[in-house]
Amino acid sequence: MAARKRVLTVVPGLRLLAAILVGVVAMAALVIVPGRAAAAGPAAVNWQGAGPSPRPVEGQNGAVAIYPTDATTTYVYLPAISVSRVCQPIPGESYDVWPVSPPPTDRPAEEHGDLNLTLRGYELTSATKGLVDYSGGTDDKAPQLPGLFTDDRTPTFSDVYQVHHWNWGCNCRGPVITDPEVTLAGMAVTPGETIHVPGSGYDIGAGYEVLVLYASKERITLKYTREDNVVWGYTIHVENVCVEPSLLALYESWNKAGRDHLPALRAGQAFGRARSDEIRVAIRDTGAFLDPRSRKDWWKGR
Repeated sequence: MAARKRVLTVVPGLRLLAAILVGVVAMAALVIVPGRAAAAGPAAVNWQGAGPSPRPVEGQNGAVAIYPTDATTTYVYLPAISVSRVCQPIPGESYDVWPVSPPPTDRPAEEHGDLNLTLRGYELTSATKGLVDYSGGTDDKAPQLPGLFTDDRTPTFSDVYQVHHWNWGCNCRGPVITDPEVTLAGMAVTPGETIHVPGSGYDIGAGYEVLVLYASKERITLKYTREDNVVWGYTIHVENVCVEPSLLALYESWNKAGRDHLPALRAGQAFGRARSDEIRVAIRDTGAFLDPRSRKDWWKGR
């Protein structure tokens, strides 16, 4: 009896996926097993049964199998691919330092309730998720928060929060700040998009806009004066951001060296990437937390 040829058929809904596989073949092995599941390494998925409706059994590493059609018993097994590109370096960016006005902070920055926002913490609140209008005066040179984004947009406010007070007596967090009702705004972003220094009418010398008073892998504190504190001038905290690796290394080096110089950034300069679909932003003036939703202050003309 002549040998019967086995043909792999691809249903219309899988044609696009098949094309994509050609592009990723260098990244992941494609294992095609006729008739039954065979050992395909740790990423293979095992199946029970045969015919057009196989029943999946839990595999390893989240591998995905393409269901066969009625006309074939050939299974295609795909190993799981989970490579995060969110926190990659930012091409073309470089960073320098600038002198800090003495004295340096009176305690390690990572232990300072004014510099490291994670020490204070914050809580969700039910206030308006959008710009709000306040009466009163405004500073024409105040930082403008659309500058956080490459497209200078007014973002969707995904959530709003209240930052905790800091009790300097016990060096511990206190109750949440209730005036204003919002002191930290969650802003919708695309994971991996670059986040930038909001421009203002101020500079700290040589065209630099801010000093980096604190940085970690997940947050940064920017100061619009050269003092190593938040007592005078504007301060911005940005949470849930991947600080650019070379900027973080530069900060850590000068922080250990005594903080007489710290990284300095220009208006519009990218300092990191969004870690997920939300960054969280707080803004302060002379130490006080202000409402980051205020149209007249941080979102002029919006």
